[in-house]
Order: sequence, then structure tokens, then C-alpha cells
Amino acid sequence: MARHETGRAMKIEVIYARPERVWQRSVELPAGATVAQALDASGVLRCFPDFGGTLPPVGVFGRSCPPHHVLAPGDRVEIYRPLVFDPMESRRRRIRHRERRAERESKNES
Repeated sequence: MARHETGRAMKIEVIYARPERVWQRSVELPAGATVAQALDASGVLRCFPDFGGTLPPVGVFGRSCPPHHVLAPGDRVEIYRPLVFDPMESRRRRIRHRERRAERESKNES
């Protein structure tokens, strides 16, 4: 099964989820267009100068990919933000919190 037909325009969604709102644009691109071309056509790098002109980490439908990845009709290009917390450190904190709470509860039962 072919991913796209040669010579036909395809609709691509570009999405950037920020803490306060979601930015979304639909763009029409020629078959064979890349993620970098979709980002350029959407204007996201101009709308968010905090990227500093560099391409942020991106993916298509939740799967990380390079900017030269060739898109298929209907793809959704997602722009990823950096993690605020290290997931492993957050997990360690939750475990410590649960342990302390269990200790307090066992002392209160005594």
C-alpha cells in the first residue's frame, strides 16, 4: 500500500500543545513533503520565537521522527516541549512520599 500519491496535495495538521493553550494549523503540502516543510508552512517557528529559530523535537502521531521524515496525507505533526520534571526523579519522590505516609499511618494506629 502506497503512503501517498505522487503529484497530489495533502492536508497535514501541525500542533503545539502549550500549558495554557493548544496551537494548531492545517496546511496543504505537495506529496513527498517533509516534517520540516510542514513546520515552515504552518508558521509555528515565527509564532513562537522561543524556539530560537531551531527546530524543536517533533513527531508524527506520537512517534518521534527527524525533520526530513516524509509525511503522508492526514498526518499530524506534533511539536514536543521539554519535560519539566525528570520522570525517574518524580517516581522516586512519589515512592518516598508513600513510604512516609505509611509510616505516619502505622504510628497513628499504635
